[in-house]
Amino acid sequence: MSSHLLQTTFIPTTPITLRRASIFPATHLCRIHVIESKIREIFVPALSSTMTGGKIVNWVKVEGDKLAKGEAVLVVESDKADMDVESFYDGYVATIIVPKGGSALVGSTIALLAESEEEISLAKAKTPASISTSSQETTTPAAAVTEEVVSTVAAAAGVSPSDAGPAKMASAIHPASEGGKRVVASPYAKKLAKELGVELRGLVGSGPNGRIVAKDVEATVGSTASTPAPVGGVVGTTVAKPIGSEPVAPAIELGTTVPFTTMQNAVSRNMVESLAVPTFRVGYTITTNALDALYKKIKSKGVTMTALLAKATALALAKHPVVNSSCRDGKSFTYNSSINIAVAVAIDGGLITPVLQDADKVDIYSLSRKWKELVDKARAKQLQPHEYTTGTFTLSNLGMFGVDRFDAILPPGTGAIMAVGASHPALVGTKDGRIGMKNQMQVNVTADHRVIYGADLASFLQTLAQIIEDPKDLTL
Repeated sequence: MSSHLLQTTFIPTTPITLRRASIFPATHLCRIHVIESKIREIFVPALSSTMTGGKIVNWVKVEGDKLAKGEAVLVVESDKADMDVESFYDGYVATIIVPKGGSALVGSTIALLAESEEEISLAKAKTPASISTSSQETTTPAAAVTEEVVSTVAAAAGVSPSDAGPAKMASAIHPASEGGKRVVASPYAKKLAKELGVELRGLVGSGPNGRIVAKDVEATVGSTASTPAPVGGVVGTTVAKPIGSEPVAPAIELGTTVPFTTMQNAVSRNMVESLAVPTFRVGYTITTNALDALYKKIKSKGVTMTALLAKATALALAKHPVVNSSCRDGKSFTYNSSINIAVAVAIDGGLITPVLQDADKVDIYSLSRKWKELVDKARAKQLQPHEYTTGTFTLSNLGMFGVDRFDAILPPGTGAIMAVGASHPALVGTKDGRIGMKNQMQVNVTADHRVIYGADLASFLQTLAQIIEDPKDLTL
């Protein structure tokens, strides 16, 4: 994924005093300014409305490299995704100020771009000394996981010319590495490769732009399991493991203090923000026999349990729009025009909530295909911001781990989140006084009490139970 968010300004080479003393009219001065040599400052781009800073995963270009308009300059890792940052200008990378692994605030200068090769030395002379020492190389295995802000996207940082020669830092190609050039892989793929002893160089990546992702690493060791597993998976299933081997746990040195990763920083900020919202919780027990039977019938067509739960929830929300509403300023609330179901998915080092947009209007088969696509992109850290920041209602399903019931924390900016437990056989009494065995699951909804009240949730949960217990509408 890429972003045209590379911001620049001009550093004119003509002294200010000379330009002020010019006798030419303003229009002529503009013409002169255009033909002057230009040195542009490359800033940390704001990749989201909530981003205040970020950390650089890698520089695609090294000092002295020629850069064309639209060409990727660096790779930025956010709390949720890796993004290629492209240039709006032609020129030469004159000097990299913030190295790979370094952090900088949005708007901070991280490199200088010269208009011509002859001006590289001039740009180096203009390098802000105060910035050049502000960031340090990260040498831990999680070097690619960087510090950022809130729950959207992260920003840019760089790689120092001493880290790697031009061959190592060459532009991304297919396959992900060739002839000693830079290996293009997701952070989790690199971590997994190190744990499993897999050499990334030479592997052909299946991710975007030939990027090596976790499944490519797993394929080399004969694994057919997909890790990490989505939190929003099938109710009551177990976590898949690599065939023929036990999972390799990363080495942890006890007693050490470890700084938060980018994702952990974002989660921390969101959780603290959530404390300011007055919430309450309502639980409900739902019989799932009919849903289980439907899933068994259409599973072979690619339908997932997550999609079924999301569809059922969306249909219920359509009848109870207040539960799909949100309050952001504490003074008003919005009846959201779309029903976008965000589903929590576990990824390396945290979680993310890919969004199934307009889930009430999309058929179950298309919804399932979309869900699989989103999960693959989430694990490869290739989600676009709109694919995980536009949820209006959230599902969190720990049933796959055998969890009976739990409470979820309300994500900022939304009205409610539903925690889904595992479906288990239970002895239940019927209305006619008989006792029978039925599969039941517990759901608990956490809601913003400024907007949603107890009666609202109770009515919503009754509708949801009716849809799940008679799921004929899910396949329409």
